[in-house]
Amino acid sequence: MASSTSSTGTVLSGLASGIDWTSLINAMVSAERAPETAWNSQITTLNNKNAAYQTVGSDLSAVQTDIATLSDPSFFQSALTSSSNPAVASATAAQGAALGTYTFSVSHLATAASITGSQVTAQPISSSNNVSGLALNSSVFATPITAGTFTVNGQTITISDTDTLQSVFTQINAATGGAVTGSYDSTTDKITLQSSSPITIGSAADTSNFLQAVGLFNNGTGTISSAAPLGAVNLYTAADNSGLSTAISSGAGSFTINGVAINYDASSDTINDILNDINSSAAGVTATYDSVNHQFSLTNDSAGDIGITLSDNTGNFLAATGLLAGTTNQGSNLQYSINGSPTLTSNSNTVNGTTIGITGLTFTAQGSGSTTINVSTDTTTIANQITKFVNDYNTAQKYISSQTATTKDSNGNTVPGLLTGDFDIEQISFQLRQAATAVVGNFAGDIKSVNDIGITSNGQDNTLSLNATTLDSALSNNLASVQSLFSQSGTGLAHQLNTYLLNTIGGNGPLLTAESSFSSQVTSLQQHITQLESKISIDETAMQNEFVQMEDAINTANSDKQYLTAYFSNAGSAQSAPSAQNISSGGSGSSNSTSSTTG
Repeated sequence: MASSTSSTGTVLSGLASGIDWTSLINAMVSAERAPETAWNSQITTLNNKNAAYQTVGSDLSAVQTDIATLSDPSFFQSALTSSSNPAVASATAAQGAALGTYTFSVSHLATAASITGSQVTAQPISSSNNVSGLALNSSVFATPITAGTFTVNGQTITISDTDTLQSVFTQINAATGGAVTGSYDSTTDKITLQSSSPITIGSAADTSNFLQAVGLFNNGTGTISSAAPLGAVNLYTAADNSGLSTAISSGAGSFTINGVAINYDASSDTINDILNDINSSAAGVTATYDSVNHQFSLTNDSAGDIGITLSDNTGNFLAATGLLAGTTNQGSNLQYSINGSPTLTSNSNTVNGTTIGITGLTFTAQGSGSTTINVSTDTTTIANQITKFVNDYNTAQKYISSQTATTKDSNGNTVPGLLTGDFDIEQISFQLRQAATAVVGNFAGDIKSVNDIGITSNGQDNTLSLNATTLDSALSNNLASVQSLFSQSGTGLAHQLNTYLLNTIGGNGPLLTAESSFSSQVTSLQQHITQLESKISIDETAMQNEFVQMEDAINTANSDKQYLTAYFSNAGSAQSAPSAQNISSGGSGSSNSTSSTTG
């Protein structure tokens, strides 16, 4: 027995009537909803057609992009360069570059000017030889020291990063039975291990980097000292606390490089911050720090014999980093010649053709010597572009064919394609082939149509075939005619084909018009479905309520019937009992009467 939900709640269908009216309602609703199946099928078909039209539009846009390149006359002047000795120089050629062969000789490369700062020293890790308060995790060490173990004369010393340097010396002495002592000299800023016999340090099992961090390495003697002073410039703390022996003045400061002011705050900016500010400024230099040689440097970003000017304005950053007292390394200019010309000079190793009077050509010197630069027409690039045009054209035609062709199902029945019989699509395919293969005009030479450059219809469908040999021959022997075929103003193939495509895929063209129509039809069908669903909902509720009312009426009638049946049953029983009594007493009276009469 089915149940149904009505405005009065959930009701069991047919509980009183015995009729499965829920199934009846469902059947009537299904019948009323029947048109939606066809509408949804139409929506699916319309959406698929819309997607197919969009694909055709995308394919045609690719063809349009191809012919836009081929419509530019300068494209057919693409040039290719080669160098007989790339180690001396390479070259690039713009479209329209002067074709020919050039001897490029380099006698001296251009180099960039630089300033190498005087060697700077860092403050020692301790101002005195007493390092009992110097913790290993102090930032004064250039390389952070890790906790773990290291070995001296085969004995293991275990340290934590909170140990002091003096406690490490004490552990070394204790572990070696007093054979090895450790000390620090604030004058040289070095650690020394001392013994009366050769010392051996380090083990493959060591887990701490202590020995490496403080520069202690085996030398086969009883005295091992740090390889270099331990103090180091810290590029990543505030500049006024960076460890330079000449401290950078605290607070705001400013300096100028090549006329560009660099502002900083030594109390908050790190040296690395300031170097980055220099490098990102318009000063045209690159600032670096050499941690091995302890030197800051500035190098011009541009090569050539041009100087670097600098000065401290406020503060002492340039002085403290040794740049003001640094050594200037003068830049040099490129010295070269072309085709035996007198020596020419350039600030840059790249020479623009305009400078040397060779249109569209750029040389880049790589080293001293001579090389032959050959500039020729880049027919490969032109051929690739024409090939791309044919391939993209065929992609568009093949897709249209796949959507308009009919097929056979497993029963041999003909099945139409999604766009079979679509007049707009069939016209696009036909007209596209006409536009791509038309004889477009009278041109000088033997090139009159695309057939003459190897592009032909395959005779079976709307696609094209390309004979690469014929195309290469046309480009090599009749380049000017090929250029005219595609790019001649007004009559060139690319111009005519572009006009057709603009009219086809443009705002008023058949593609966008059809896509808009498909979308409108889908919207209309969706509205019909929404409206029908609203009506079905109202009808379903009304039918449910009517059947519920019927159930209520039948239920009431059944209740009344049960009441009346019970009532009359009880009434009948009440009348039967007195009759029995009366009959009983009547017999007795009769007896009495009889007796009385008799008597």
